[in-house]
Formats: sequence, structure tokens, C-alpha cells
Amino acid sequence: MTRLHGLPPVADANTRLIVLGSFPGVASLRAQQYYGHPQNAFWRILGALWQRPLLQADYAGRLAALREHGLGVWDVYASCEREGSLDADIRDATLNDLPGLRALCPQLQAVAHNGGESYRHARHTRTLGLPVYRLPSTSPANAGWSFERKLAAWAEVLQRHGVA
Repeated sequence: MTRLHGLPPVADANTRLIVLGSFPGVASLRAQQYYGHPQNAFWRILGALWQRPLLQADYAGRLAALREHGLGVWDVYASCEREGSLDADIRDATLNDLPGLRALCPQLQAVAHNGGESYRHARHTRTLGLPVYRLPSTSPANAGWSFERKLAAWAEVLQRHGVA
């Protein structure tokens, strides 16, 4: 099995809330873009919250919107072995430098985990001394949650930290 390497963080000194996924799926790795699968609800949710056409924006425009709102994106895993895109298939994973988030994002107020696999590592993000949230996965594999239900859960956390 080939070792896969994730994407660099999209975060800076103005990031107030960071969303941590588990590891990019095949489509995201191929495109070298966070949430690159067209059926992933991430950009649709943010577009609805910010009333911006993020689905029609290019990736640079999407990243600019993240930065403008103080929202960062990264993953808990730096690398892993996996066939396909399912979190359940992740093997031999190496964690990203989650404690280093404080230095990267001095204004960080909270950490939100996008889905259960990411949230398994909440013990690491709790060491930052910040609120830690578990959000419903935006992945198309999370078909048990409707878009409206995901949107409501995400809105609650993002509004609480002034990034919605």
C-alpha cells in the first residue's frame, strides 16, 4: 500500500476557529484541495452560512473566504496508508502537529472536528485549552444526516465563535 501525504494547513494569525478533518479523500488529494469531492457538503454549508456562491468560486476564492471569516482548515492526520477514501480504511496514520496550532494561530478560540474519525483525536486538541467540538461529517458517506441538519449543527458552532 502506498503512503499518502495530506495537505498543508489553511490557517494563519487571524484564524479563530479551525476545522479538522481526518484525511483528504482521493478526489481532494488528486485536486490538492480541501473538500474536493463535489458531493462533500463543506463548501455548500459555508456558502449557505456566509451567503456566498462558494460552489461556483475557484479554490483560491474559497480559501480567501475562509481567511476573511477567520476559519482555518486542516486534518488530524499528516499521512497514512489507505485504499479509497473511507476513514474506516485508514491504516498506519501519523498525526499532524496539533499542539503547534497555538503558534500558527495565536487568535485561535476553538477547534471543531469534522466527523467521528477526526474527533477520535479530541484528547490531543483539548490539550490546547480551548473548546473542542464534534461536528457531523460533511462527507457524502454521512448520509444519515440531511443537509439541513448538518447546516444547523455547523451554524451553531461557527456563530458561537464569530466565523459564520
